[in-house]
Amino acid sequence: MSQPALNHLLLDEKENGIIVVTINRPDKLNALNGELLEELRSAFTYIEERSQIKATILTGSGDKAFVAGADIKELRELNRQTGEKLSSNGQQIFSFIEQSSKPVIALINGYALGGGAELAMACHIRIATENALIGLPEVSLGLIPGYGGTQRLPSLVGISKAMEMILTGSPVNAEEAERFGLVSSIHSSETVMEEAVNLAEKIIKNGPLAVHKAMQAVLASRPDHGFTKEAVLFGQLCETEDFKEGTSAFLEKRKAEFKNR
Repeated sequence: MSQPALNHLLLDEKENGIIVVTINRPDKLNALNGELLEELRSAFTYIEERSQIKATILTGSGDKAFVAGADIKELRELNRQTGEKLSSNGQQIFSFIEQSSKPVIALINGYALGGGAELAMACHIRIATENALIGLPEVSLGLIPGYGGTQRLPSLVGISKAMEMILTGSPVNAEEAERFGLVSSIHSSETVMEEAVNLAEKIIKNGPLAVHKAMQAVLASRPDHGFTKEAVLFGQLCETEDFKEGTSAFLEKRKAEFKNR
């Protein structure tokens, strides 16, 4: 099977069975848009079907951002129906990554905000650079996380810290993320890829079936019923005046004036 044609992702297959997937929209700080989401689906379908690949490292191009969030220009066009559909589609793609039979390591280099944080949380292991900043700022746009963030974050850091991060929209730095269990380790920008490769090599030395079943067992500890509710609420918010104001304020680089309607 040949690699899929991709505009915003770079796939680098190593001889040791590891593939590095790099999100490559540096001019947009690797922000997610609809095309990029579908490319992630294509890339991980390819990875799943290629037996030579044993583990994936997912990162962003440059040293400023893993993924700085969603494309706000696309978001502001949403209504209730299209918003719920977008949320459900993003959830499906991120769940497909999470359910991969091969371990996925997120290498968080810089900003991982909004959909970027949600993408990182869908990976099995997260490691970070010292300048990493992870957060879910959707409430500042009059929205909520819509790609599974309301469900995965509490299972990683606990309900109280998840509520704090989601309701304030405030990000955590690398040290805080490690302390709360959001990332497992921190490394310098110069050594982080080497550390990610070493980690992947340690994993793939073990029995692949056992690794897959272990991941399934761990993921089974989290209930999945909340994802549908997240998508419905995301869609509802897309038709509020506050959502229109929040996205407009972001694009116009001014403070939002919410009116609770």
